[in-house]
Amino acid sequence: MIERVGAITMKGNPLTLIGREVKVGDQAPDALLVANDLSEVKLSSFKGEKIILSIVPSLDTPVCDLQTKRFNQEASSLEGVQVLTVSKDLPFAQKRWCGASGASAIMTLSDYRGNFGETYGVLIKGLGLLARCIFVINEEGKVTYTQLVSEVTSEPDYEGVLKAVRGGSCNCNCRH
Repeated sequence: MIERVGAITMKGNPLTLIGREVKVGDQAPDALLVANDLSEVKLSSFKGEKIILSIVPSLDTPVCDLQTKRFNQEASSLEGVQVLTVSKDLPFAQKRWCGASGASAIMTLSDYRGNFGETYGVLIKGLGLLARCIFVINEEGKVTYTQLVSEVTSEPDYEGVLKAVRGGSCNCNCRH
């Protein structure tokens, strides 16, 4: 398996990501995730829709909570865009978080028993958590934007993601 040493940091300490880096222009890899009702969901089932794939370490942490609430808020004004939040949290924890936060415009999906993290190159070695990362995938299943947040405890550049989804460009250090 490919290891990307020092790809990100947590509180300034370098971390290693497992899996190859998914880049703009790549066909979005398919992965099997678990919905809040324990049903299996393939990412390929969203082909034909534009997707914001918001990846977080755990919904029960402050920055992940902020990120997911922000994308839930934005989702209501993004016509034709499906917002998916992926974490290693158990589906029951994701369902509880959605209920407590009123998040109804996004779909939370769990990678607790899958290989999404390795497939997308965002699995943090030794922690068993996913790195904070955003992918935008177009209707044809191509990756059109990526944003790997270099410091796990930092929020993503929301405006960059939203501009990419709406077809514009941004002035960030992301790849699109």
